[in-house]
Amino acid sequence: MRILPTRVHGMADYLLGALLILAPWLFDFADGGAETWVPVILGAGVILYSLFTDYELGLVRRIPMATHLWLDLAGGVILAVSPWVFQFADDVWLPHLILGILEIGAALTTRTDPASDATATR
Repeated sequence: MRILPTRVHGMADYLLGALLILAPWLFDFADGGAETWVPVILGAGVILYSLFTDYELGLVRRIPMATHLWLDLAGGVILAVSPWVFQFADDVWLPHLILGILEIGAALTTRTDPASDATATR
């Protein structure tokens, strides 16, 4: 059931992107390995493709919302399983799993069409 408006999703994108970039230092797991760089790289990616998404908070508006949601889903899965795939689960896994699940949830519950006023202001 897609109940989350794209405008709210857009706000969450930029917040999540910043949180992912800062998470290693906020949650004290910045050891310089995959546990640090997976969220930093995914966070930068979220911000970058959000800037190019065709929704209310996109600046360039070239990526369709459906594509954006697939990117969110893929990023969430990668983030959620990264502690086991990159073998750092003995040190840290909970932030990666929780933020990954949140990103997956947002991808699955966000509407695919921006509000009509967003496309009128292009």
